[in-house]
Amino acid sequence: MPENTNRRYKFNWELLGDLEVGRPNLGHQMRVEVYRLMQFSFRDIIEARYGSDEADRIFYEAGFLAGKEFYDNLIGQQEDLNSFVKKLQTVLKDMGVGILRVEEADIDKGHLTMTVSEDLDCSGLPDTGNELCTYDEGFIAALLNSYTGKSFTVKEVDCWCTGDRTCRFTADTDGA
Repeated sequence: MPENTNRRYKFNWELLGDLEVGRPNLGHQMRVEVYRLMQFSFRDIIEARYGSDEADRIFYEAGFLAGKEFYDNLIGQQEDLNSFVKKLQTVLKDMGVGILRVEEADIDKGHLTMTVSEDLDCSGLPDTGNELCTYDEGFIAALLNSYTGKSFTVKEVDCWCTGDRTCRFTADTDGA
């Protein structure tokens, strides 16, 4: 499908704004409920209009775009996997996104398993029996793609919303 070139809000990092100027009193503060209110109202409307599978595709693609921009603007090129993971862990924790832990990593074979605890998207939600973090899948895929230059597919295998108490993701290069 060709990209719509007549868009009002094509993403760029400047759309995040200057919070020191625009929010001199509130700054970076915002409650998680407000983020989730926006996320789940978007998801509900998208699912109602286009179905759950298409909503997942849209959230994955949005996460991928966000992950690429996050890497380019906040992480940057790192000398090795340990430096990349350490920087990513620090930024995710400092921004209140979640606590990243890498359980397995074999970049040469194109496989990683990682967890995100206290995940912004779903930690504390009721058990729905469905994995929720498709945005996070795309986000992580883009981070790994940006770091390695290889295409990764990321899948959530454990989620708070399926009764687990952390979100676990597997990441594999598309050739693995």
